[in-house]
Amino acid sequence: MITLKSFISTTAMVVVSTLSFAAAAQATTTPVGGEDTVVAQANATDMTDGEVRKVDKDTKKITIKHGEIRNLDMPGMTMLFQVKDPAMLDRVKPGDKVKFRAEKAGGGIVVTEIQVAK
Repeated sequence: MITLKSFISTTAMVVVSTLSFAAAAQATTTPVGGEDTVVAQANATDMTDGEVRKVDKDTKKITIKHGEIRNLDMPGMTMLFQVKDPAMLDRVKPGDKVKFRAEKAGGGIVVTEIQVAK
């Protein structure tokens, strides 16, 4: 027969274990600063440094000498990219140092965001 003392002791251990597990799960899924911090960190690491070599508004393409593109597992090189939005090409010119994001889309690699580096 289970005594009252055994029952209370067992119940307390279950409650403490459950609370510890919940706290550990929250600590591993919600970093200090919340989800916005994670998104900002991911966005910052997705941006690649580069230098604009050529802008071709007629073909909606840009040539960029760039560093490693981590999200595409691509080493640094100079290459021609399509752009998602042709209006991006109005904001840059050859020689500009830029930060940009590129993604695979439609069988090619497309610049989805570009900013002149400050």
